[in-house]
Amino acid sequence: MCNAASLDAKRRCYPKLRMPVVFIVSGEWDLRGAVRAELREAGVDALGMETVEDMAKAIAGGIAPDLVLLDGSYLHNPQTRQALQNIAARLPLLVVDSRLHPAPALPGAQIILRPVQVKDILARVLAMLARSPS
Repeated sequence: MCNAASLDAKRRCYPKLRMPVVFIVSGEWDLRGAVRAELREAGVDALGMETVEDMAKAIAGGIAPDLVLLDGSYLHNPQTRQALQNIAARLPLLVVDSRLHPAPALPGAQIILRPVQVKDILARVLAMLARSPS
């Protein structure tokens, strides 16, 4: 019998299991690149996007994320915030936000505050993916 506690273990036990997809939406290339690289190393299909509009295009093109990692700066725009609220109601959303100028809270979203290390973001994303039904 297979005891599949981690994503890697699940993939070994169930080889036809689809890799989870994470969208990383941030205007900061270093956040997108570093988190994307670590998630891909952990067996997650991570896609970096510079804007929320890029994310909307990907979703419209048929790519469905299992989780969205979002830079909190986008939540200061009311229209963007409303669109993201609709997404947060349907799938896990993790906001990387500022301690000094935090965005208004987004119902349903989890928050991790800066300064934060990539390993902490990675751990939170993997924990959220493990809890979400797939």
